[in-house]
Amino acid sequence: MEIKKFKKLLVANRSEIAIRVCRAAHELGIRTVAIYSHEDRFALHRFKADEAYQIGAGKEPVKAYLDIEGIIKLAKEKEVDAIHPGYGFLSENADFAKACAEAGITFIGPDVEILGNLGDKTSARTIAEKAEVPILSGCNEALKDYAAAKELCEELGYPVIVKAAHGGGGRGMRVVHSEKELENKFGEAQRESLTAFGSDECFIEKFVEKARHIEVQILGDKHGNIVHLFERDCSLQRRHQKVIEIAPAQNLKEDVRQGLCDAAVKICKSVDYSNAGTVEFLMDTKTDKFYFIEINPRIQVEHTVTEVVTGFDLVKRQILVAQGHSLDSKEIGIPSQDTVQLKSVAFQCRVTTEDPSNNFIPDYGRIEHYRSAGGMGVRLDAGTAFSGALVTPYYDSMLVKVTTTGIDFEDVSNRMDRALAEFRIRGVKTNIPFLTNLINKQDFRQGKCTTRFIDETLSYSTSLNAVTVQQECFATWAMFW
Repeated sequence: MEIKKFKKLLVANRSEIAIRVCRAAHELGIRTVAIYSHEDRFALHRFKADEAYQIGAGKEPVKAYLDIEGIIKLAKEKEVDAIHPGYGFLSENADFAKACAEAGITFIGPDVEILGNLGDKTSARTIAEKAEVPILSGCNEALKDYAAAKELCEELGYPVIVKAAHGGGGRGMRVVHSEKELENKFGEAQRESLTAFGSDECFIEKFVEKARHIEVQILGDKHGNIVHLFERDCSLQRRHQKVIEIAPAQNLKEDVRQGLCDAAVKICKSVDYSNAGTVEFLMDTKTDKFYFIEINPRIQVEHTVTEVVTGFDLVKRQILVAQGHSLDSKEIGIPSQDTVQLKSVAFQCRVTTEDPSNNFIPDYGRIEHYRSAGGMGVRLDAGTAFSGALVTPYYDSMLVKVTTTGIDFEDVSNRMDRALAEFRIRGVKTNIPFLTNLINKQDFRQGKCTTRFIDETLSYSTSLNAVTVQQECFATWAMFW
């Protein structure tokens, strides 16, 4: 296969992931192009690229980054060779990948057909089933009406979970415990899915009440080679959205770990997957049995923890794979699965501009003062985190991703505790007090948390108008303000 040499790469995204891609491309000697909306005209990512251009003039803030026609037109005008979509926005959009191909621009991600198949989660369930990987009881076709949903739930038995057939990030998901809740929650999931992903198609699966969310990082080339880079535990979630991600998963039996990794590779090989991707599973803590959930055909927010525990730069290898390099090439440096070894323990906290004392309502405004953490074993991935930055209501509330690494989980937890204590952020509220409180809980330190841990803990606190959360955080609050 001919090796392409990219001269100019456009990042079809914003904030920290856009900066992350620009840095990887720069190290490979590739000139970078950033795009930004009018609302992002002072955003940091535009200044980290070699060139930057406004996109989506006159469009809404989010739709500016979804303007396929405008992005392709700009890329052609600026003689761009490749486009990296990051995560979110157009990263899983098959139409965007197709538009890139038609314009003679390399899309840094899976092929159009794979994106189409995996972007529909019901189709992905069918793929897993054919690959003989366990899936949860549920439907392999999208549901559009309540009557069909009710009939399926009667067959499955409650509790069940309603999920958006397209998209991710916890949007369009509702847990249903009884028939009297179904109509309302099914409608809520449909409406949220339509708003977030442009489709109201949903499907239903049996709900595992005490589960861990384990995902496996995959990397494949265009020569048929696929390896895994071990797993991440993403069980610490609030309202189905990840808060903390850990690599490798703690207290995971070795045979279960091997089974998860083997299953992930098996699914991806069945569809000739190429580039970076993540295969997600739920593991029932009562039985240690795991079940396929979905495949995310893109780089993940939490890829940082995998990078630090394996030593492989995933974004750089995404670009190299797109150029045509094989995994066993000297540029990528993964001649076999045995080459990938776990070298440390790490976890990532997502620091957001949310107020934990007010039911985590996002906070907006100008950051008056910003001082970040640092030191051995601390990695920061930030997009809007600097003094004078304006935090707007138009985009995700994530401020900075903090990743710490160490020799064992206790070591890395203590390092994260220290790193969070070093932050000084004034002008907007953050979730740092909540994170500090969470990582010092005994269940967290012992690796016992399930996907319901945060929501179940907060359900009691929020019923008291978040007084309990505020009191628990009070002891740590003073160190930040």
